[in-house]
Amino acid sequence: MALLDLAEWDAFLSGYPDAHVLQTSAWGELKSAFGWSAARLTQGAAGAQVLFRRLPLSFNLAYIPRGPVGPEWKTLLPALDNLCRKRRCVFLKVEPDLCDAPGVNLHMPGGFRLSQQTIQPSRTLIVDLSGDEQHLLARMKQKTRYNIRLAQKKGVLVHPCSDLELFYRLMGVTGRRDAFGVHSLDYYRRVYELFYPRGECELLLAEFQSLPLAALMVFAHGRRAWYFYGASADEFREVMPTYLLQWEAMRWARGRGCSEYDLWGVPDADEQTLEANFEQQKGGLWGVYRFKRGFGGQLCRSQGPWDRVYNPVLYAFYRFWDPRRQQTL
Repeated sequence: MALLDLAEWDAFLSGYPDAHVLQTSAWGELKSAFGWSAARLTQGAAGAQVLFRRLPLSFNLAYIPRGPVGPEWKTLLPALDNLCRKRRCVFLKVEPDLCDAPGVNLHMPGGFRLSQQTIQPSRTLIVDLSGDEQHLLARMKQKTRYNIRLAQKKGVLVHPCSDLELFYRLMGVTGRRDAFGVHSLDYYRRVYELFYPRGECELLLAEFQSLPLAALMVFAHGRRAWYFYGASADEFREVMPTYLLQWEAMRWARGRGCSEYDLWGVPDADEQTLEANFEQQKGGLWGVYRFKRGFGGQLCRSQGPWDRVYNPVLYAFYRFWDPRRQQTL
């Protein structure tokens, strides 16, 4: 087993340019500033960034978000087990970076059990960014195209922004309106400080008549981009700033050579159920699905999560613990 420092991990990931952004050293540094700690290890061609979260009585939860990285990562298991036992982990949770789709098989090593308790959203919509802009727009729902063009016609302007305090205020408005939790200003500031200098993040702001109406953070690593954080004001929602904002985020991602744009997080249901119920369902991720579905993304459900248990008694207690308290993004 080799534990790697930040530079060594970045060198390892250079051989896997399409590794998930949650496996980057910057993400580990971010989470290490807010209640987690990170370790990075390799064995042969496989590697993983493991996050640890303190539990009561000096036990820990170990978590590999959207990893491990590399082929045949079962060779990594002895090192992972050794590390987790040294850290007094109750269990190791793995959420692989692989969609559950026909013909796509995850050869999960023995000793893991399929879990119902996720940390990251299980389902997402992934937009194909290939082709020219007209082809990308053509793959969207007609109403979404209309709303993008309406925002342009009404004079909504989208531009890069570095005002994290403004972004945080908009996040607060959105959180109160839509009843979801937001991170602290320090959290969003640290995100920006870690990813923006690497060229892997942009904060975009939509304005109308010089009023800030909506903002989002878009991330990119390799050929993929992700929409993690977004916010909007209560005023002038009729000029559709969030639609134009997403469009400009996709254009930013395309400019960096990305071919996929991950909208990140929709209800965990199959497409037939989603389409049959999105107009009636409220709360949770249903509202964002109504918005995100219009951009023409392909529904993807990640394989897993998988748990590797080291302390069966304490793990039994965990299974009755509200998993939403653990969500990491």
